[in-house]
Amino acid sequence: MAKGLFIVVSAPSGTGKSSICQKLLQACPEIKFSVSYTSRPPRPNEVNGKDYYFISREEFRARIDQDEFVEWVENYGHFYGSSRKVMEEFLHDGQDLLLDIEPRGARKIKQKFKGGIYVFVLPPSRPELLKRLEERGCETDGVIQSRFDQAESELKEISWYDYVIFNKDLETAVNQLISIYVAQKCKRSRLQSEIKQVIKKNNKF
Repeated sequence: MAKGLFIVVSAPSGTGKSSICQKLLQACPEIKFSVSYTSRPPRPNEVNGKDYYFISREEFRARIDQDEFVEWVENYGHFYGSSRKVMEEFLHDGQDLLLDIEPRGARKIKQKFKGGIYVFVLPPSRPELLKRLEERGCETDGVIQSRFDQAESELKEISWYDYVIFNKDLETAVNQLISIYVAQKCKRSRLQSEIKQVIKKNNKF
């Protein structure tokens, strides 16, 4: 059985990354979502075990000490991390996996795992990104400015990603991500065993 394929999607806060990822999962149910752990409290409508696993800072630190995370970062005063066990088991079993994480975590995964797809989502422009952050309506001006400043830093990471999607229109952006996934699944290097079965001289059709 071929190992599973994993897709890492990153973007500055407010770009629409989560919406794009949700649409991808709906369109391609064979892809499983890697639910991250976080020490922050849930936001309205977030569900434990679906959006994140919400745990205390103390438990998060204990899991760090036990090397349970393939990557983890502290962001805006809260911890975020991806389970090493879940990622290894899914990929070993041939399951495709989607990770919705920021660039620092994505870089750590790239250092530890081979063969992933790394996609960076961009807003149409910086002014549009600031507008989207302001339209959330649930954060203070200070937090909005902090997220915008961090976005400036994260944009510098784009150089090592494989693909870039401009989220000017949600449907278009989703279709582009689906196309990237489908194209990667069809790469010759991933289909060697199937190809050999077809081209065997004694193969009967």
